[in-house]
Amino acid sequence: MRILISGASGFLGTHLTRVLKQQGNTVARLARPQSERAIGDVSWDPLAGTIDTASIEGTDALVHLSGANIGQRRWTARQKAILRSSRVDSTRVLVDALARLQQRPRVFLCASATGYYGDRGEEVLAESSGPGTDFLSLVARDWEAEALRAERSGVRTLPLRFGMILSSEGGALLRMLWPFRLGIGGRFGNGRQWMSWIALDDAVQAVCSALVNTSLDGPVNVVSPNPVRNAEFVRILARVLNRPALLPAPALALRLALGEMADPLLLASQRVRPAVLQAANFAFRFPDLPAALLSLLARPNESELEGT
Repeated sequence: MRILISGASGFLGTHLTRVLKQQGNTVARLARPQSERAIGDVSWDPLAGTIDTASIEGTDALVHLSGANIGQRRWTARQKAILRSSRVDSTRVLVDALARLQQRPRVFLCASATGYYGDRGEEVLAESSGPGTDFLSLVARDWEAEALRAERSGVRTLPLRFGMILSSEGGALLRMLWPFRLGIGGRFGNGRQWMSWIALDDAVQAVCSALVNTSLDGPVNVVSPNPVRNAEFVRILARVLNRPALLPAPALALRLALGEMADPLLLASQRVRPAVLQAANFAFRFPDLPAALLSLLARPNESELEGT
């Protein structure tokens, strides 16, 4: 397959690109004006709304992973506009380009997030569950709506609702590691909120499966089948690192420090089930958190986690 990827330099995109190439696919990047380009890369400028449409002709699959980092900066009005535009507007540029092609890709995968669901407490959430009402939920809703317009052009389209992707090389887990290694980690708020997560290897394989499994269509929850409460996540992480987890971060302190993003990123409860992947008999390599963290953080003494 000839596969075109936006966001290929991110930690998910980097690993996905490597795996797809190992499988014998030809992989090219959507490259912004300031980026270095390799042979086969396609030029685009989502801010200007431009793309080299002719270079997309003959592409078998398009994977759209790009988007400004949700947790990198405090959510000012300007930053929220950037977060929204980098997802909704960039997707619009791609979908409009697909409609102009003579030979369209067979499949379009567009990143989304379990933030789509908002703060849902104890509710078990499947792909059929509706969106929440906070900022992230509304961005994800509109992001997916733009992506799903590609179906009008006859392209199989899948918004991929990623949970927290666990990797020691990037993302939320990497940011959590240093306080735990210093012995000052702890739960967020009361720790009862559900966290939906997936190991990086499983996230990559889920994307690969979505590319070729034509029975998959529409939104897909890319999460482990076993979400955990925040307090349980913290306990397991601390045991893997052989460190205490004694200093909880009160909800009020998080809101003061992080502002609006504290609730959707750290305190919201999302108990998400990968119903579509399970119906397709997707084989998770790491369905359970202890094994996933042990693998990622290279702690060989798995017996330490018996009974967790």
